Amino acid sequence: MINKKLTAILILVLIMLLQNLSGQKPANMTDLLTHKFQDYVSSVPREEIFVHSDRDAFISGEDIWFSIYLIDRQSSKPSSESKIAYFELLNPDNRPIVQKKLWLNGGFGPGHIVLPDTLSTGTYTIRAYTSWMKNFLPYNSFSKEVRVYNSFSSRTFKKKNGNGSHMNNTGNMAITSFDNKGVTLKADNLKPEILDIFIQSDDNFRSQNNNQVYLFIQTHGNIDQVSIERLTGENTKISVSKKQLTSGINQITIFNIKGQPVGEKYIYTSVKSRTPLTIRCVDSTGTRRKISIGLEMEKALNGQAGLSNISISVAPETNDHIALDLSDYLIFGTEFANSQSLAVKNINANELSPEEMNNLLQNVKSNWINWDAILADSLPVFNYPMEKENHSISGRLLSGDKKTGDAGKFVLLSIPGKAAGFQYARTNDHGGFSFNLHIDEKVKDLIIVPDIISKNQSINIESPFSDQYFKSDLKTDTTNNAIPDYISVMSVNYQIRKLYGANSVKDSLYPVIPVPRIKRFYGKPDDELKLKDYIALPVMQEVFFELLAGVSLKSKKSGYDITINSPVSSKPYDSPPGLFIDGVAIKDASLIAGLEPDVVDEIDVVRSKYYVGDYLFYGIVNVITKAADFNNLTFPDNSVRLPYRAIDQVNPFMSPDYSSPDKRNSRIPDYRNTLYWNPSVIPDKSGKAAIDFWTSDFISDFVVNIQGVTAEGKAVSVKKIIKVRK
Repeated sequence: MINKKLTAILILVLIMLLQNLSGQKPANMTDLLTHKFQDYVSSVPREEIFVHSDRDAFISGEDIWFSIYLIDRQSSKPSSESKIAYFELLNPDNRPIVQKKLWLNGGFGPGHIVLPDTLSTGTYTIRAYTSWMKNFLPYNSFSKEVRVYNSFSSRTFKKKNGNGSHMNNTGNMAITSFDNKGVTLKADNLKPEILDIFIQSDDNFRSQNNNQVYLFIQTHGNIDQVSIERLTGENTKISVSKKQLTSGINQITIFNIKGQPVGEKYIYTSVKSRTPLTIRCVDSTGTRRKISIGLEMEKALNGQAGLSNISISVAPETNDHIALDLSDYLIFGTEFANSQSLAVKNINANELSPEEMNNLLQNVKSNWINWDAILADSLPVFNYPMEKENHSISGRLLSGDKKTGDAGKFVLLSIPGKAAGFQYARTNDHGGFSFNLHIDEKVKDLIIVPDIISKNQSINIESPFSDQYFKSDLKTDTTNNAIPDYISVMSVNYQIRKLYGANSVKDSLYPVIPVPRIKRFYGKPDDELKLKDYIALPVMQEVFFELLAGVSLKSKKSGYDITINSPVSSKPYDSPPGLFIDGVAIKDASLIAGLEPDVVDEIDVVRSKYYVGDYLFYGIVNVITKAADFNNLTFPDNSVRLPYRAIDQVNPFMSPDYSSPDKRNSRIPDYRNTLYWNPSVIPDKSGKAAIDFWTSDFISDFVVNIQGVTAEGKAVSVKKIIKVRK
């Protein structure tokens, strides 16, 4: 009896203890904020893209050469996560003129486009983003303006008007809501070594919060300080050593005792380290002369040079426009682009006075670090995946006269060939589906069909490029502005090169990405019937009857049926098998029956039930023709067939070589506007690299513009002038 009472008492005490623990607030709010913040940053990583182009002013019809840098916002290091960058050239109406999908290898990728020679004079926009960044567009995309001139067109110059702060949609701009009644946060960032934070609070706020707040300082996803701070009165001063602050835009947030944000402030901590790259070359030279540039990378603390990749352009100095530097761009990036102007302007933060920087930061908000999302019970759901290994192609299955999304249906993807590749997708509530394609330059013949075909059904393949843009009005310059002198010269240079057929594009292509060997999705079949090994038969029905025991191709009133006998019961399955021609899923056995046997190379048969994920085949019959291209066959109208390339090919820049006297003395003129372009220079283990190129007949001052990033995340932005004279 006593034991029973003791047991009951212990159970009661345990229940009360558990109830007490479950009702308590977290014992350490700083740990909770840290944990929530780290989970969010890990689950919602921020990618930044920077595009280094050979120039910012072009003539209609010229080439634009560029290099793409993908940076992880938190570490500032090159990101190897996303493998495809989406590059667009937009006209002043935000309509795409050129679109390219480009391969990123370890956070870097070369690019090249040709401007249409019909482009009107105006300001155009380069923008670039990844699939993951599409979840946060239009803000989370690189954007910069370039000027295009058409000397043969009398049309007026068009450019975008306003700061582009309005959008076509609401986007995902993160704005944290504050309940800051009774408390005000200020900061003094003018002292060289100390940051002074001032918290003004009234009696009511201090009473409700037990004279206590939590201080949280972070810089692009890195926690600099989390602490409990005591409110000493109406005015509380907190001093923080700047040594513990990460360089960049620092976000200071204070929280009340419940862990709710009640105040926020942004400051800037400058980058104190010098550029990690030294450049050595001549200051002046003559025409058709060899220029050698030596580069030396500063060694890191471990004694190793950490430069991963740099790009170099040599183009005419224009004096009226400063090219965008990677080091300056990354300070703000797209995280603080509350308008398009911040994303495209070249702001040299280290040249601004502290007062100017403070004024600038009064109007910015982080588009990434959103405390409402961080403190929520669940993370947001994203529509676009990070393309780490494969390219995602999406679409919608529509049905009915109103073409509404058909939910919960299977959609099948096939690629014709000797080896059958097969994918399926189940549509979501809106009829959406997606497939994954291997990332390479090969053109793939995609055939997409509904699993169950019905009337008034269609498949819509979505563009991989986003249609979310900053909205801005057009401004037409009706004044009689003269074309700059250097543009007139560059225009003549372009016309001379075109007249003589000069070209800066090499025939060879890169990057060359290995295409994996395609294997049959069903592996080794139970039967591999090679028709060449047998006497020719007149029709496919006889082929099945004579050569494939247990597989029947029979005619019926409405067409044909194919059945497979189960190897277990030796009886036909209740459901038809999966039918394929050249690896393409079909539903009509008449297509197989209608083939001429002399065009068929092989018939593969899988006799057992076969699962591909959740999709079940009651056996498989794949008829492979000699051409293996699924051509000359009738296909349902509600299916889609399209040639598709996951990434576009890129042509390298070609620079002439005048090392031989004959070439140097040639009378064929050389008026390159861009003397040299190299999207990928990788120093050796000692951190040194050397490049050589030749000047042209173009007499001008040229800017050597070097952009890059080290493996440790240090931005490289170096410029040097070389004078070319006769």
